[in-house]
Amino acid sequence: MTFHRTAIAAFLLLITTRTLAGNQPAMDTEFERLGEQYIDQFAAFSPIRATGVGDHRFDDELDQISTDARELRTRWIRSVNQQLEQIDASQLSRSNQVDYALLKHALDAQLWKLTELREWEWNPLIYTGLAGDAIYGLMARDFAPQRERLNNVALRLEQFPRFLKQVRDTLDVERVPAVHARTAAAQNRGVLKTIDHLVRPLTGDLSDRERERLVRAIGVAERAIGEQQRWLDSELVPKAKGDVRLGIDLYEKKLGFALNSPLSREEIRDLAARRVQELHEQMYKIAKELYREQYPLTQFPQQPTDEFRRAVIRFGLEKAYARAPRADEIVSTARESVAAATEFIRRNNLITLMPDPLEIIIMPEFQRGVSLAYCDAPGALETGQKTFYAVSPIPADWTEKQVRSHLREYNVRSMDVLTIHEAMPGHFLQLAHANRYPGQLRHLFQSGVFVEGWAVYAEWMMCEEGFRDDDPLLKLITLKWYLRDVTNAILDHAVHVDGISRHDGMQLMVEQAFQEEREAAGKWTRAQLTAAQLSTYFVGYLEHLALRREAEEHWGRDFDLKTYHDKVLSWGSPPTKFVRALLLDQQIPLPQALNPSPN
Repeated sequence: MTFHRTAIAAFLLLITTRTLAGNQPAMDTEFERLGEQYIDQFAAFSPIRATGVGDHRFDDELDQISTDARELRTRWIRSVNQQLEQIDASQLSRSNQVDYALLKHALDAQLWKLTELREWEWNPLIYTGLAGDAIYGLMARDFAPQRERLNNVALRLEQFPRFLKQVRDTLDVERVPAVHARTAAAQNRGVLKTIDHLVRPLTGDLSDRERERLVRAIGVAERAIGEQQRWLDSELVPKAKGDVRLGIDLYEKKLGFALNSPLSREEIRDLAARRVQELHEQMYKIAKELYREQYPLTQFPQQPTDEFRRAVIRFGLEKAYARAPRADEIVSTARESVAAATEFIRRNNLITLMPDPLEIIIMPEFQRGVSLAYCDAPGALETGQKTFYAVSPIPADWTEKQVRSHLREYNVRSMDVLTIHEAMPGHFLQLAHANRYPGQLRHLFQSGVFVEGWAVYAEWMMCEEGFRDDDPLLKLITLKWYLRDVTNAILDHAVHVDGISRHDGMQLMVEQAFQEEREAAGKWTRAQLTAAQLSTYFVGYLEHLALRREAEEHWGRDFDLKTYHDKVLSWGSPPTKFVRALLLDQQIPLPQALNPSPN
């Protein structure tokens, strides 16, 4: 094995033989030592992820995914967990109590995923993502001289045959769901495009010897990726027959780890179902006024039926759809939205703006097929690098009708909402604040619920504060986007627990959430590929909204929106329950068995 097994084995020996007896240091010192060791050691188990978070000690290596590697990682996680449990969390500082709870939750989640969920043996998207990130993570940002990064790319490309053979040996073909197999086959082709776009054009900047090695390594990798593509197309895709449903037991456990929230699956489902009706009523009120402007003599029933309300809502939405970018204008429209949102935040003094660079890019091909856009922030352990707001282009094989459906969904006002969510003041600005938190351990364990919840909250907040001059159509579209988040949480549960059919899932999204066919079709695929992730938006928004209401009540007349926002974003991206405790000076919610007694 070539992934520093000796160093890891030495660490395992250290943490399994050391005790806290005798001349015991202060709990904070002991915990911080363990946290530093975790940060120092985790990178050896995933060099590719390490590059992504900003640890560049293993930039010349690819992950090992063999049985031996998994067993060693499992032993390491258990050993860290054992030592962590010897620390009395009640004796830690408040900041370290938060990090203690995050580390404990992360270790338990990692162990469960390795030993029970076992996604490593049935989800090929793990490996297409790793293959693409192995190159993209080195070349997308200028964290080191280009020559150094290209030489590390060559070293990684030389390992592709070993890595991809391990993938084929690891995956249990018949357990792979068909949708995962098809998506992986498409993404694998995108890895070649990443080499073509980010590596090949730069070979001329190397010395003759370095260039010769890189060109040879590219050939090695391309042949290995080609072999992988033939296996995907001829073996995996035809034979993949796994159940896409996780089932109630695995889903509820995965949801619990993803949310780190007291809300249960049933409570989330019931809250979402009620919220759909409330949102329909809010959208109806806005659309009714738009209808009256055009048809002032219309008499509206006092108790409209659901069908009548939806028809009026669609009338309002059609007005918003009338302003849509052309297919080649999506990136420029996003760029204009970023500028407008930034100026609005500055003019209204809503949140402290950060000087970090933001670049809007076309989504790399190996990342496509899951979502339309994402925010790719710098590694959690490094600062000063670019954030990428990535937007997926319209697929070349779509029909004219499908393109039109997509552009209606992502009309000009929707692009405003998307930009608020992904960039300003959503993910980009929130993560720019988070990266200034001084503790590195906090950065590794960002809560998806906090991050996504903030982005949905930002959509609502900007609209409430009057972005785009209180445009009623923007308000209607913002409500539609929130309705989409609510419906996605319902869909998430329905797919992985109830086994909802595609027809019923599409009907839910198109009829109840007013999604265009292309958006709904994409979300149907995403729901199958990302169990529990689609629930983070709805739950996160509920938590952020509740936290703001509590802060307004707690601070009374002293409440200031900018002060509140800056404070909420100052502690990194932990689950909202920890931010609440820090913000309102409440007891830190430690893992249940570790909470100190009131006495």
